[in-house]
Amino acid sequence: MNILLLGGAGFIGTNLLIQLSGNPLNRITVVDRESSFFTHIEELGLSNVKTVVSKLSADENYDALLVNQDVVYHLISTSMPTNSNQRIPEELKANVLLSATILEACARQKVGKVAFISSGGTVYGKESSCPLSEETPTNPISSYGVQKITIEKLLYLYNYMYGLDYRIIRLANPYGPYQRPNGVLGAVTTFTWKAIHGEQIEVYGDGSVVRDFIFIDDAIRGILNIVDGNTREHVFNLGSGRGTSIRQVLETIEKVLNVKLNVKYSKARLVDVPVNYLDISRYEAAFGPLRPVQLAEGIQRTAAFMRSRT
Repeated sequence: MNILLLGGAGFIGTNLLIQLSGNPLNRITVVDRESSFFTHIEELGLSNVKTVVSKLSADENYDALLVNQDVVYHLISTSMPTNSNQRIPEELKANVLLSATILEACARQKVGKVAFISSGGTVYGKESSCPLSEETPTNPISSYGVQKITIEKLLYLYNYMYGLDYRIIRLANPYGPYQRPNGVLGAVTTFTWKAIHGEQIEVYGDGSVVRDFIFIDDAIRGILNIVDGNTREHVFNLGSGRGTSIRQVLETIEKVLNVKLNVKYSKARLVDVPVNYLDISRYEAAFGPLRPVQLAEGIQRTAAFMRSRT
């Protein structure tokens, strides 16, 4: 099978290609913006993985990348929930227009299926009660969430017009190996890294914000089930199915790593929905119980990976 990972050198893409490359019949092409992004992938020495540097802008020749591709994973995003409201027109152009350009090329090249990693954490907004099902109204309070839901609607449109098959994964908050510990995404990974190195941890608000955290191995297994599975549904929530507060995350890290954390509490942010966790019953009805890794074990495995890389 020919598989293309657009924006695939990051956290989710790296873990996806590791799993996909285990099948010698898969031929995987990973596309991203800088050659330096591929260093950790090249270190893996995977014989059925090819890397391509591309600007990933709307004026790219996507037809050339998409020829004979069976599955395309759309992992591209130039924005983050915390800052996406600062440059809304630019962010919409960089992500929504880009996605429409890619889907046009997918239709022309008769791509078998497009898998889009959306956001279970931002598309639903703040007015609905948890757990959030796929039928929950989508009223995002960040441009990031607006971009994701707009791309979802584009996928529906291209399916309607051209029969382009697609799957949308509304992913919760993944964490684990290969996630950047010094980025602005991934509270569990970032806090674990800072705990190991004795650095100060900044928490926005009082730690009562609740999120749905899923270990990356569970996320990848779920994504592949959704993309490869025989189902008539196009949209799936994917998370642990339970909510955990930031305070509980900090307490678990302290217990697992046997350290005392240095935590600084800062002013809460307007873009942070107070409570967000997902109903994964649609996924489990289609593919069986997810049985996600418990947070303590996930933190332990994440810390072990970090220590192995230093």
